[in-house]
Amino acid sequence: MLWIAIFGGLLVMMGQHDRSEALFYYFRLEDQVPENHLLRLIEKHISFAFVREKLKESYSETGRPSIDPELLLRILLIGYLYGMTSERKLVEELRMHLAWRWFTGLGFDQEIPHHSTFSKNRHGRFQESKLFEQLFEQIVRQCVEVGLVQGQHLSVDGSFVEANAAKESRIPREQLAEAARVHHSVRQYLREVEEQNPVEEPVHEQDQVSTTDPDSTYATKGGTPARLGYYDNYLVDNDSCVIVGVQATAARMSQETVAAQDMLTRFAEWQGRAPESVAADTTYGNGEFLQWLADRNVTPYMRTRDSIHRKRSPFFGPERFTYEAEHDRYICPAGQIMNYGGQSHRNHAWTYIGTRKRCGPCALRPQCTSAAFRCLVIHQHEPARQRARELANTPEFAKAQRQRKKVEALFAELKNQIGLRRLRLRRLKFVREQFFLAAAAQNIKRLVRFLSPPTPPQALTT
Repeated sequence: MLWIAIFGGLLVMMGQHDRSEALFYYFRLEDQVPENHLLRLIEKHISFAFVREKLKESYSETGRPSIDPELLLRILLIGYLYGMTSERKLVEELRMHLAWRWFTGLGFDQEIPHHSTFSKNRHGRFQESKLFEQLFEQIVRQCVEVGLVQGQHLSVDGSFVEANAAKESRIPREQLAEAARVHHSVRQYLREVEEQNPVEEPVHEQDQVSTTDPDSTYATKGGTPARLGYYDNYLVDNDSCVIVGVQATAARMSQETVAAQDMLTRFAEWQGRAPESVAADTTYGNGEFLQWLADRNVTPYMRTRDSIHRKRSPFFGPERFTYEAEHDRYICPAGQIMNYGGQSHRNHAWTYIGTRKRCGPCALRPQCTSAAFRCLVIHQHEPARQRARELANTPEFAKAQRQRKKVEALFAELKNQIGLRRLRLRRLKFVREQFFLAAAAQNIKRLVRFLSPPTPPQALTT
């Protein structure tokens, strides 16, 4: 009887929740979002009012009212903040997420825009107005104004992002005209190429072009298998880890330095001055880019792109030879004259050669060359390259290279958290949109944290 009484008491004390649904609920969305929630901090510190002003010329004064473009932008931004780049999936999740509804201003009695609305605006108003680029630039300017970005020491790098196209979709460029009868993307691509260059025959960088995404490039980076994709180029402020420049380019190494110049020029215009230094990997260490930085008094913290023969050569390097500008000649370590021998346009270099008579009996010949006489190849921007080599041995170079790792961390965030390991949109102009939105989302997180520092705990008083 005792055991029955105890067991019965446990049954009485144990609560049981009955699932029931009330007809009405009385609560405000405002009360359900914590004060330190990311979306509440964004609402507090960042204004999206510029959207309506930017797009007002794109809407007619007659007809039915359209969906608020600021609402569409807020929904898209939520997707990139929380790693959901699929608009169909984003709309489904928006129906159930209280904080997302609060941020967009959509009540439970208001209809959520259809996912196709984003595609229609992307090919129209958003694309024509460069709305996403302006959003990114506005966030960067705000970071500069509040003191988050100093802009003195920057780093630049590019990351390969796979395109939404399979390598099997590539065809020889000679077959593009025939493929245009079937593929709308190829037809539009050829039309755009003709509009850009209507007289000459289009010159393609690749022998084969994808019919799914003609702008994508078949390439690889980092030893991975070749795939179709693009380069996402970032220019980053070292101190704050804020992205101050974004550029979408074809997946070609030559495009990385072009993108770096464009981003640096744009950011210098915002600041009113050029940065003090730029750090990068060896990909950017070509003579043209190093000279471009030297002309703007920017210190380059990057290793030069020297040929494998020069790196492994047991012979004297160009730094051991003395240049006499008044005679346009070099003096070798043994004191012999080397005269100008011509220019190599392919390698952007000049050659200076010795003679059999001077080099043959020279005691330093085994350390200088294995040929009958020495041929010295000097890059046309050799002073800038040599300056970069000297900087590579300084403590400042080692510090800048450590800071450069922040760019790689941002690319890891882009692919792992935002979900851009593989692009969803096709064509360069729409890929650019994804890169701008992703970078804006990354910067917004850092900006609102900077503007909302955690409050220190109150000291206990006795």
